[in-house]
Amino acid sequence: MTFRADAEFDNTRATRGGGGRGRGVPIAAGGGIGTLVIVGLFLLLGGNPADLDQILGSDQGNQVGPADPGAQTEEGFEHCQTAEDGNKYDDCRVMYTASSVDRVWTEQLPQQAGIDYTQPGVVIFEGSAQSGCGVASAATGPFYCPGDQSAYFDVSFFQDLRKFGADNAPLTQMYIVAHEIGHHIQQLEGTLGLSNYNEPGADSNAVKIELQADCYAGIWAHHADKGQRAELETITQEQAQDAINAARAVGDDNIQRRSGGDVRPEQWTHGSSEQRAQAFLRGYTDGTMATCDYLERGVYNS
Repeated sequence: MTFRADAEFDNTRATRGGGGRGRGVPIAAGGGIGTLVIVGLFLLLGGNPADLDQILGSDQGNQVGPADPGAQTEEGFEHCQTAEDGNKYDDCRVMYTASSVDRVWTEQLPQQAGIDYTQPGVVIFEGSAQSGCGVASAATGPFYCPGDQSAYFDVSFFQDLRKFGADNAPLTQMYIVAHEIGHHIQQLEGTLGLSNYNEPGADSNAVKIELQADCYAGIWAHHADKGQRAELETITQEQAQDAINAARAVGDDNIQRRSGGDVRPEQWTHGSSEQRAQAFLRGYTDGTMATCDYLERGVYNS
């Protein structure tokens, strides 16, 4: 996937995060495969690190420190100047993708849901970062924090995607950015809080919220290469398949198998591989929020 050579980008769209001196997000040890799987699923895409104490049923979450706005800076993106930089560098790609997602939702959210779009924060960090949901480490993976309405990305996570069977392709990375900002759309809709990781399961609200975020990522891809202001070259079928494969790779059943356990739908918080792939495909094919109405609210204009 490539950015158009004539596309213009703002290299102040993202901030650098880091300097977190807390102990980071606590990962349970010795809690059994069920606990490890739930924690892994929770953190992989969209989980709130501050809620880990609810997941683990302990006070471990109290180790998570408060946000430190002073730990963020707009410096450090001097190498992100042109579209080609977005095609070359992972951090530039994350930032430029966020700009593309902003454009799509600025147009689509008022039209389809009657809600004005406000940009989320985008924080790119290395090692650790302090968020409104606590201190996150590289092991946390990308996540959206409703506490400060910001999405956090340690780009080293992209290299780890292969562990789950996904290629580290450009549109794979873009899908992850669009998924996290999809949670911001849910925050603006007032539905993100319906997700309850204490009540997992194949039919749970947690799964519905995650599938909807996958579908919203598909909506971005549907519109991202269209119009005079489009930032992306035309998405090919092969490139779209990269994003679909990434969604499939991070399905609950796939992660449970790769963690050495049995497939247990009653523990699902994100949906199966097939559900996640189909959710992205629904949004990508149709481009409307109505097709992503996993919560069955019936409030969309399309």
